[in-house]
Amino acid sequence: MAASLPLPRAAAPLDVLRTVRFAPWAAPAPRRRLLPGPPTAGVPPPPALPPASKLADPPVVGAPEPPLPFRAAEAEILRDIEPVVQLIKDILHSDRYGDGECLCPKDENVVVEKLLAFHPRAQDKIGCGLDVIMVDRHPEFRKSRCLFVVRTDGVWIDFSYQKCLRAYIREKYPSHAERFIREHFKRT
Repeated sequence: MAASLPLPRAAAPLDVLRTVRFAPWAAPAPRRRLLPGPPTAGVPPPPALPPASKLADPPVVGAPEPPLPFRAAEAEILRDIEPVVQLIKDILHSDRYGDGECLCPKDENVVVEKLLAFHPRAQDKIGCGLDVIMVDRHPEFRKSRCLFVVRTDGVWIDFSYQKCLRAYIREKYPSHAERFIREHFKRT
């Protein structure tokens, strides 16, 4: 009955010794050291790396990040543009500025840097130079208040803050811009 039971696991090293002792040609070849230095007995081997085809490319400094899913990108865009949109709505739709009034320097800097700089025809709008930004009624659509660039030669010309925002979004968020604009802006 004892002969029918399998050998316990502890007996496995004895089998190797028996093989080496009685069949030397079946013994494993001695290991050669490939690296100089002391042996590393007792130190676990480094973890195996996946094949090179499975490794991610190392991050490149200055490279764009992988695109976010649309809803995450949408939330990021909204957080980014919300302060400027709120300022413009406050300027245009409150009694903070009357018709024909110029913006204070702080508001003007925000409008010029965050909006006018991104207008598709900014250079045409500014022309010979920017004097101030003014709020007034649109000459054709008298119920609408809008922003005007007052140039150094005295000419003033309106500009669309929505065109500026669209261009900004297209530049900063190219992979999600068109969908965001389609869903959040009335006209293109």
